[in-house]
Amino acid sequence: MKIISSKTEYEAIMARIDELVEIVDDNTSQTDKNYIELDFLTDLVVIYEKEHFPIGKLSLPDILKARMHEMNLTQKSLAKILDISAPRVSEYLNGKTEPTLRVARKIHKELNVDANVILGAM
Repeated sequence: MKIISSKTEYEAIMARIDELVEIVDDNTSQTDKNYIELDFLTDLVVIYEKEHFPIGKLSLPDILKARMHEMNLTQKSLAKILDISAPRVSEYLNGKTEPTLRVARKIHKELNVDANVILGAM
């Protein structure tokens, strides 16, 4: 199987994927030539992007900020949910300190953050 070897190839394949997405839908047969082409090109793009655009591991502050945004929370409202002070939330968001086990459990339960993600981020 050929791999994408340049940015030009990557951009051309992305353009073709855009075209195919307009043609292929949930009702398209897996034996349809457009479906097969889209599946093949997407696999190539995934391989290229993993090498050229790696996504780093999110830190706990990143995770908390994302969840705050998703849930439309302020530092003050997050502090209330976690039963801690607002300055303590600020310390977590700035990476100055890590949560205790009790707070990590609340993050898991109240913010619906996977425990493995919390433990891996700490």
